[in-house]
Amino acid sequence: MLPKPGIYYFPWEVSTGQVPDGGSLRTFGRLCLYDMTQSRVTLMAQHGSAQHQIVICTKWVEPFEVQVGSLYTVLGELEHQKDGQFVVKARVLTCVEGVNLPLLEQAIKEQRMYQQEGSSNQ
Repeated sequence: MLPKPGIYYFPWEVSTGQVPDGGSLRTFGRLCLYDMTQSRVTLMAQHGSAQHQIVICTKWVEPFEVQVGSLYTVLGELEHQKDGQFVVKARVLTCVEGVNLPLLEQAIKEQRMYQQEGSSNQ
């Protein structure tokens, strides 16, 4: 059986715990740190005046070419750790440097509105 395709969440929704545990998700952020020994990447995103960080486990996608400072999208499953933090176990980690972030955010909002309209019509 194939895993679910993943719902787009904004990085600030992931970092503040608004995503169900174990759920498939897609999100994005700038790669600011790569710890090869622990197979972890930290993505950052700005929302208003706040910086949001997401920790990504990269064991399933290694080896990959790391471009610190570049924009990445991730598809994976969210896990709550014992220390209260969240980790996304990546199935796909893609460098998408050059993507227009405001347009991506608008597309996610439009997709949500479309899906809400579809579910309310049934």
